[in-house]
Amino acid sequence: MNDNLLFEFTVNKATKTVLIIREFAAELSLVWDAFTKPEILDQWWAPKPWTSKTRYMDFKVGGRRFYAMVSPEGAQRWAIQEYTSISPKTNFKLVNAFADKDENPELPGSDWDLNFSEQNGATTVRVSIYNESLARMEKMIEMGFSEGFKMTLSNLEELLTTLSQQKELQEHEKNNRL
Repeated sequence: MNDNLLFEFTVNKATKTVLIIREFAAELSLVWDAFTKPEILDQWWAPKPWTSKTRYMDFKVGGRRFYAMVSPEGAQRWAIQEYTSISPKTNFKLVNAFADKDENPELPGSDWDLNFSEQNGATTVRVSIYNESLARMEKMIEMGFSEGFKMTLSNLEELLTTLSQQKELQEHEKNNRL
């Protein structure tokens, strides 16, 4: 992890909220795509050695993503994300709930509010996760959410570095052909 980039992870039991602020050395459009395109999401959205497998994703208001985090042994932990608001390249909101393989949600879920901003070539992602119940939030933390999400964001940082390098190489090759 790049120690020069901002990273905060705060749990507020009084408001039943988890706040994650993470800066990435990548342009906004690339970070946005990493959160909104399933073919990129599945490359980082699980703590190693787990992987992410999206069954389907319809990124629009009222649309859903149904996916599993898959263990190395093949165990699957399914979840549903329903998009409630989208402001392209700046913000989207969703309701996240664990589910069974047949898409039956385990309620209550949590409300996620993701904000994106770019300054000086770095993109900051601010994720606020509200839980209706303190018990659910405490269970989420007890199950290792803090450590798991930190690992997941490290996966994203590695992927963004690779994707940025590939993009630079493609642009360099394109300019050399001109």
